[in-house]
Amino acid sequence: MNPSFTKRGVFAVALAVATQCAFAHATPKQQSPAPDSTVSAPHGVAIDFGEALEPSFSTLVVTDASGKAVNTAKSKVDANHKNRMSVALGDLASGSYRVKWTAVANDGHRTHGQYNFMVK
Repeated sequence: MNPSFTKRGVFAVALAVATQCAFAHATPKQQSPAPDSTVSAPHGVAIDFGEALEPSFSTLVVTDASGKAVNTAKSKVDANHKNRMSVALGDLASGSYRVKWTAVANDGHRTHGQYNFMVK
């Protein structure tokens, strides 16, 4: 086997791995309440992400079945755990709720998603 071909192959693999690490995105690792769960009325929603978040650009909104926001304040990123975003909720009636989030990692990459949970 040609040594220069082997070196180029090793370099290409190393570059691909390094690129994937450099461009990691903030994705949820743990959500409370959990997606598709049925819970007693929670006092808040919290999501732990795999990356530290940029507080100025990351948001978390909870809406009821009619699309009305039910959070009592703006979402916030925890100052001590910058990968955790949470929002306080008012008293929730039984029904379906949707959590919509936008997370901007410190490297500037934006991700977003949503999930539902039920209050019994």
